Amino acid sequence: MGAAGSCGLQLYNFGHTVSIPYFDDKWRPTSFYPKIKYNREGGMHTLCLLDIKAKEPDFDAMMKGQTKFLPPRFMSVNTAAEQLIEAEETHGEGIYDATKTLCVGLARLGQPDQKIIAGTLSELLEQDFGEPLHSLIVCGECHDLELEVLKEFLVEGSTYSLNDKPTQESGENDEES
Repeated sequence: MGAAGSCGLQLYNFGHTVSIPYFDDKWRPTSFYPKIKYNREGGMHTLCLLDIKAKEPDFDAMMKGQTKFLPPRFMSVNTAAEQLIEAEETHGEGIYDATKTLCVGLARLGQPDQKIIAGTLSELLEQDFGEPLHSLIVCGECHDLELEVLKEFLVEGSTYSLNDKPTQESGENDEES
């Protein structure tokens, strides 16, 4: 968690940490969604730890009586962004917006070639984060000092909306318009 603070977000503004598992054809869990919702409704940032598949059994080989493992896989920020967008589309609760909610992609923190890129989920889909390990932060409400540091890592021309709120909270304001 401490390394995530290197992007400029204050650690005391983080809520629950979540894990984003790889989706596959038959299994598309979104158990992380309610925790991101809870954090965002409270104005807190969410650190998303991305899936690592190491020593995953090769089921085809197992059916032949062989013990083999698939090569290790490490989820990228890009894959996590795709899955978060799909989760929002599935739930449809407006907890984050792929084109407005500020997020931060992190890669190889603490290494000489670490990479930090801030932008919306849609913008992070297009970025090259390089080799693993990656993490992702879905921002809650950002303080001016946090934003000052994040601007250093912001995708050029980003369309993020400053401190966008989940649409459930803005429902009353929509009626007034």
